[in-house]
Order: sequence, then structure tokens, then C-alpha cells
Amino acid sequence: MVKHDVELLAVGAGPANLALSVALEEIAPGLARESLVIERDQEVSWQPGMLLPEALSQVSFLKDLVTLRNPRSRFSFLNYLHAVGRLAQFVNMGSFVPYRIELAGYLKWTADALSLVEVQHGRECVEVRPILEGSTLAGWATELADGDTINSRYLVIGGGRDKRVPEQLRGIAPSRVIHSTEYLRRIAGLPKDRAYRVVVVGAGQSAAELFSAVQSDLPESRPTLLTRSIGLNMYESSKFTNELYYGSFVDEFFEAGPEARRRILAQMHHTNYAGLAPGTMDTLYRQFYLDRLTGRNRLKMITMHDITAAREQGEEIVLELTDWRTGAVQEITTDLVLLGTGFAPEMPALVRRLAGSLGLTDIAVTRDYRLIVNRPSAAACYLQGVNEATHGIADSLLSILANRANDIVDDILTHRAAHLGAADRITAPAAAA
Repeated sequence: MVKHDVELLAVGAGPANLALSVALEEIAPGLARESLVIERDQEVSWQPGMLLPEALSQVSFLKDLVTLRNPRSRFSFLNYLHAVGRLAQFVNMGSFVPYRIELAGYLKWTADALSLVEVQHGRECVEVRPILEGSTLAGWATELADGDTINSRYLVIGGGRDKRVPEQLRGIAPSRVIHSTEYLRRIAGLPKDRAYRVVVVGAGQSAAELFSAVQSDLPESRPTLLTRSIGLNMYESSKFTNELYYGSFVDEFFEAGPEARRRILAQMHHTNYAGLAPGTMDTLYRQFYLDRLTGRNRLKMITMHDITAAREQGEEIVLELTDWRTGAVQEITTDLVLLGTGFAPEMPALVRRLAGSLGLTDIAVTRDYRLIVNRPSAAACYLQGVNEATHGIADSLLSILANRANDIVDDILTHRAAHLGAADRITAPAAAA
């Protein structure tokens, strides 16, 4: 077993930790040289399951990794376009939102352009344990799937939430259930000439995109869109509600009381969840219209039904559906289930286990995203993208990446100055609890 020592370890090379890496290089180059980002995949690949050819980002290109913090940065999306020779074409397109595949390219370009922060691929985190010196938290021991352990003073977890799989479907063979995060890879391995019966579960953007994509990816399939809602809705958005996605609104939300936070989140729900972009809505309705016009009757939508049970029956999946208006129950059979169900609202399992190892009954963070621990601490852990309940609806999105990275770096620098000497390092794995 190989032991490593770094000052700062960031788990996950997604947008959150790439924004952090850029902030480290620009604000704290000394700390950046002692920082490591680990990524379980073999390359930086943002939303690889849903990089559909015509899918657009829902966020302005100006809300990239750095512009709202430092508009002169060389890591901006505009500089990426310039570097790859596509700036004039993007300007001519006249759009504030890039294609999703273009945003993915920007993130990979940024990771490759880092000069101080090291990024290692194919390094999967499986567990994190606190390192204790007496009763004081001195650091973190991060165990990897390959058997290595990386010890760090500072830990930043930015791997995102766990995917949401309805409980009724968890007993179905994984080969028959495809979450949106795995769509492109999994669908590519299926024969194109088979007349699959496909059920797409969900009512939001990812479910609609899955429903549209499978029509061409499996051209003989017969897709059904299944949703609990009364129908599909567009995102509720205006320039006024979009101001709640400003980085500056995080302060107002964090300072609000618990009931006020819940009310704000409830009223903001349809600005980000269970909604479709206008272009997607129009495309989807035209697909249904043409399907009926041509008499093909290939497409189907079932609304206001819950999945109340599921079982495998030979080569089929049998879904029990309950109409929540009447209580009537029906069964439908399918070959494949596609999940546009998003991500679980609770803290990721890795974070819950880490909290348990510290004896924490509640997972809470400071305004600067630092995990609140129940003991003296010369180390710190930061959580990115999982603090919607305390930091607002934008926390899991691209909108506040640059601002949040700035907050975390500033807090780390303040914490180091208060607790540590410049040369103070963790060097004793034997101290691990």
C-alpha cells in the first residue's frame, strides 16, 4: 500500500473542483502546488451520459468556472473558444448558451491547462477516514479503489450527489435499467434493429431528452413517457427569479431562518426541477403531433401515475402503476426502463459515512462550505454542490461555481493562517484513527 501526502485533496474533477483549482492557481499558487484533484474516470468528462448532439446548456457561458470571479482570467470560456479557433463562430451564432458538448470540451481544456494543481485520472475514492491526534482532527485519510491512501490536511468533496433510482426498481437487473448518467454508453451497446418497448420515467429536462433521443438511437423502439405529474411544464423563469441564482443571493439565503429557506426553495422548485426548456418542450410536442398525424402511434405518455411495484418476468419487466387520482392499478410490460429521475436529495453516501466516522448526528456546513465538526480541528473538509438546503437552489448548478471557489479558497487560507505553520504537514499515517 502506497502512502501519499498532500495539503489539499479534491475528490472529483467536475466543474466544482475545476473552478476550485483555477481559483487556487490564481489566488494561492503556493497552496495550488500542494493540491491534488482525483477523478475516477480516465478523463475529465462532464455529463458523459447526456452529451446528446443538439443538447444545450441551460446557463449562460458567462457563468463559467471563473468569469464572475475574475473576468480577466485565462481560464474563461471565451478564452477557450479563442484557443480552439471557434470564437468568431460562437459570437456569430448569437447565443448566450453553448451546446453541452462544447461546455464539456471547455472543462476538459481547463483541466489540461492547469499548471500548478495536479489532476490524476482513474483514481476512485471509496472511503474517507478522519486522522486524529488525541481529540484533535488533524487531517483526512482518503482510501482509493486501487488500495492507495492519500493523506491531506484539507479535503474538498465535489463528486456530486448519488443518482436517484426509484425504490421499486432497485431489484430489477441493472442491465434493464439505465439512468440518464449512463445513457449514451449503455444505449450504444444495444442492437438498433430490435423493437424495444421502452419506458422513460420522469417529468424534467433529462427525461424529455431521453425520450427524444431514444427515438433515433433505437429507431424501432416504442417509447412511453411515464410521469407522476399532470403533464409536462416549462421551467418557471424570469429575469427577476433568476436573480436568486446570483452568487450574492447565497448570503441572503444562508442568513434566513429554516422556514423561510423552505418557502424560498418550494417557490423556486420549478425554476430548476420538473421542467423543460422551451425548445425541448416544442420539439417534444411536435414529435407527438407528427406521430399521431402519420398514424404511426409509436409514442405514448402516461401521466398522474406512480410506480408502486416492479418485477422481472422472463425477459420482460412488469411495472405496476397506480393512478393517484382514482387508485386504479394497471400493469404494463417493457423491455427497458430509462430514468430521467435526477439525483437523490440527501447527502451522498460518502459524506454520510464520513460524518458517521466523526460521530456527527447532523451534516452542516458554514457559510464558506466547511463541514462543522464536533471537536478541535487543525484540518477542514469542504462540501461542494450538496448544500441546497442552506445555500440555495443554485448550489448544485454552474451559476455560483466561481463565487463558491473564491469563498472556499479564502476560508482555507484564513484557516491555515490561524491553525498551521507554513511547513506543518501530515506525515504520520500511524496517527489515523
